[in-house]
Amino acid sequence: MSSILTNNSAMVALQTLKTINSGLSKTMEEVSTGKSVGSARDNAAVWAISKVMEADVAGFGAISESLSLGSSTVSVARQAAETVTDLLTQMKEKIVAAQEDNVDRDKIQTDVDALVEQIEAVVSAAQFNGLNLVNGTAGASIDVLASLDRDSSGNVSVSNISVDTQDLSTGNYTASAVLTGSTGVSATEDAAAFVLDTGGGTGDIVIAAGASFAEGDSISITIGDQKATYTVTAEDVAATTTSDIVAVGLKSAVEALGIDGLTVDYDSSTPGTLTFTNGGTVDLTVAAQYENAGSGGLGLLSTVDVTTPANAATALANIETMLQTSIDAAAALGSAQQRIDTQANFISKLSDALKAGIGSLVDADMEEASARLTALQTQQQLGIQSLSIANQAPQNILSLFR
Repeated sequence: MSSILTNNSAMVALQTLKTINSGLSKTMEEVSTGKSVGSARDNAAVWAISKVMEADVAGFGAISESLSLGSSTVSVARQAAETVTDLLTQMKEKIVAAQEDNVDRDKIQTDVDALVEQIEAVVSAAQFNGLNLVNGTAGASIDVLASLDRDSSGNVSVSNISVDTQDLSTGNYTASAVLTGSTGVSATEDAAAFVLDTGGGTGDIVIAAGASFAEGDSISITIGDQKATYTVTAEDVAATTTSDIVAVGLKSAVEALGIDGLTVDYDSSTPGTLTFTNGGTVDLTVAAQYENAGSGGLGLLSTVDVTTPANAATALANIETMLQTSIDAAAALGSAQQRIDTQANFISKLSDALKAGIGSLVDADMEEASARLTALQTQQQLGIQSLSIANQAPQNILSLFR
């Protein structure tokens, strides 16, 4: 049945052409933008996931900058610690030379003082963007922003790499007459140094009964190349027999070294006194030192004095302690920098992986889009021709009335 009021063929052709035009418009948008999902209208679920991931990628960009800043800061501190180690090694050479009797100790002392000044200059200059990790001003540790963590529930948290600061400053050291030596060989204001001869030589180290201690004060005894240390606690300070407690603590620390032939005796009738007896077959150089809680990690540098044999012996024991402090500092900072650099490398790869994941979700397949565009353009031309033919159908009805 033909009708001049209803042209079903034209309606079908028109709907088909509309569908083709819609697909053609979508394909052209993909080709021009490069995305198959350009808005929430295209695919709400995929679009939402991609936006969350894009936000995370942006966050990782900020984390990469933080890691770069942290690595640079730690690198400066590490290089300073390594330089200080080299300078302390040079100082040790001077101090060892001062152990000889036939040397000009005053000239050696001048060289030592110059090295101390150089160390202080290095520590002071080791800052990056105002943050110095080796002069004792940055607190116990710093946190470097390291990662952005998202759980399955969508909750986001950050994680940090904690970097312990290293105090290589020389300030705030207070010499104290806490330790004395009674061998008559040598003694200084804040430390004693003497040699225990082979075959039963003895010597005393006296912890002054009236000494004022604070929590964190460090009392050390170096015997040969080994060191025993006792750190004063708050409970020790509160006690009425602090010197006795320190002496007993040092006795236990020395015995723990396990030095063959060496015995350490403590007599409560002589408070704060340790008696050393060498029953071995070699001479043992014994040195005692005191470092107050507020001093810098290299605070003992201010006490280095090689102008007398006794002081030179004490300086030799102290330089070993300070050299180990700087070596430990450089090693700790190097390890922290390695962790930061490893994390930075991981974050870079993670960001690339996230970007690739986002691309697989929303990027258009350009080969497919190109083929589809050609096909739709052909369909559009055919649709136009079909609609033109359908629109001519009512004209054919006129022939029935001729």
